[in-house]
Amino acid sequence: MTVAAVAASVDTPPETPQQDAATLTRSPRRVRGLLALPWGLYLAIAVVSLAVLWALIPGVFAPGDPLTGTPADKLLPPSAAHLFGTDTLGRDLFGRVVHGAVHSLSGALIAVTVGLALGTILGAIAGAIGGVVDDILMRVVDVLLAIPGLLLSLSVIILLGFGTVNAAIAVGLGSVAAFARLMRSEVARVRRSEYVEAAYGSGGTFFTVLRRHVLPNSLTPIVALAALQFGTAILAISTLGFLGYGAPPPTPEWGLLIAEGRNYIATAWWLTALPGLIVVVVVLSANRISHRIGRNPR
Repeated sequence: MTVAAVAASVDTPPETPQQDAATLTRSPRRVRGLLALPWGLYLAIAVVSLAVLWALIPGVFAPGDPLTGTPADKLLPPSAAHLFGTDTLGRDLFGRVVHGAVHSLSGALIAVTVGLALGTILGAIAGAIGGVVDDILMRVVDVLLAIPGLLLSLSVIILLGFGTVNAAIAVGLGSVAAFARLMRSEVARVRRSEYVEAAYGSGGTFFTVLRRHVLPNSLTPIVALAALQFGTAILAISTLGFLGYGAPPPTPEWGLLIAEGRNYIATAWWLTALPGLIVVVVVLSANRISHRIGRNPR
């Protein structure tokens, strides 16, 4: 063994526990991303999941009929027997909020589906074809963006009639412009990418390249916007329900619950505060999830 080899063996320090820990932390990218998720995101997912469970199996969380109550128990404050108190007819407010989740969430889902489908189609056509077609479609989108969303929804409801489904369709039509604008910009960006040009150079047809390369790589921001619009749609449908354009009484819809208790704010604050708090928490949770999807899609 040479002198240089002996010196190298002496100068080389043994591995320390810190080095071992650093080696262990070099885990796959996906695992590190999972461990790095903030607790706020976990809480947001839990809130949205709970709201979805309310909509799917409300009887598990609040057994009983939400439309009937005991007149002798009217306007009781929150307690162990009635978590959210009771309303003017003695109906359990928590049960009505739980059973009302199906109306608000299903309406939001319909609204997002309408906006996503129509907006994605219009944006993809405008971004892929370009030229005169792009100019015409984008001018229509500009007109829709110039109209306030609530005013556009009210105009559509007047034509379709009242009800949760009609309100959801109205809200969805109001979000078409946002989806179309974003989809058009993403398709136009991806269409100029090198791998798309290489696909055309390899003999790919317009529709084949659009289906295999352009559309799949343009959908990530659309998914994030859909999650954001889900929360926005809940808020918009609740607003329409509060104004009386949504589900008719005595349907336990979230916006209608807030409207029914607005005359009792001074004496029974829980009638408006607690359903309103549920709406705010669910909307903020959906926005938090959409923010995470948009920031770190993979």
